[in-house]
Amino acid sequence: MTSQETMKAVGLYRYLDIENPESLIDVEIEKPVPAGKDLLIKVKAISVNPVDTKVRAPKEKTEAVPRILGWDIAGIVEQTGPECTLFQLGDEVYYAGSITRPGGNSEFHLVDERIVGAKPKSLNFAEAAALPLTAITAWEALFERLGLTRNKEENAGKTILIIGAAGGVGSIAVQLAKLAGLTVIGTASRPESSQWVKELGADHIINHYDAFLGQLNAIGLPSVDYIFCLNSTGLHWQNMADAIVPQGKICTIVETDQPLNMNVLKNKSVTFSWEFMFTRAMFQTPDIIEQHKLLNEVAQLVDSGTLRTTVTERLTPIHASNLRKAHAMLEAGRTVGKVVLEHFEDN
Repeated sequence: MTSQETMKAVGLYRYLDIENPESLIDVEIEKPVPAGKDLLIKVKAISVNPVDTKVRAPKEKTEAVPRILGWDIAGIVEQTGPECTLFQLGDEVYYAGSITRPGGNSEFHLVDERIVGAKPKSLNFAEAAALPLTAITAWEALFERLGLTRNKEENAGKTILIIGAAGGVGSIAVQLAKLAGLTVIGTASRPESSQWVKELGADHIINHYDAFLGQLNAIGLPSVDYIFCLNSTGLHWQNMADAIVPQGKICTIVETDQPLNMNVLKNKSVTFSWEFMFTRAMFQTPDIIEQHKLLNEVAQLVDSGTLRTTVTERLTPIHASNLRKAHAMLEAGRTVGKVVLEHFEDN
């Protein structure tokens, strides 16, 4: 095996509207060789997330070599770097990767083994590919940023509002919060998304287009202990400030165009935090291996039947046309759960 071998991939040279056929194109690029703690993964399935559409969004910039997106991968260990100790050839794995490295929309992909988990045995590759990025995000937000315990007894009577509960991260967060024993209020605005959130275990549904507090009062809640925001942080900011309990905690994953007025949280002594699941990989934090551990825990929860995959749409094969279709579906803002692509044509 030499570094001069090539592989199929889907990438971009220019940042364009998704309707433009040049926005994502089929390319042949050099097949990478693992070094250090990297694994070389034979990619079997990928999933699409809002981060893909944000990175691809139109901007005045061009790439000299194709930029490869994609941060949800399930596949098989093809080769290991000399410093790898966690996986062996042939292991089935799933992971989200790093935003600072090429993504996984390629036949083979390099990833640091410390952010890789063993694929749930009960899932196929497509079902597994729907999980990593959203599971890491939801897990870190709930159990690290918001400081929730996983002890049901300790969480008895505690409430969490999940804004945008029908999306990829919300679909996992609802399940994890219920497993931790919280009362879960999810926001959704359409019958199909409301039904999806209820099926995942939410106790109540409110509409994120209307004021939160009145809707919470109507279901007997004067406030909520925790808020996890997955949609339009700026738009919902005052609603969150109104709904959170004094000394409560708010976490969001959505950046804003304008600065947030933190003063609205002052009188209630509210804790605010960001969750960005790429932080550990991006900065090579000392606790980077926590993502390996949590993905293995998520796999165990899936295999025990207590956590379900959130794939709702499958596209085959993996090529530019299908990836453009998936990006368009996400940009329309009406997806429920996750969109997954599987199988390169010769894979």
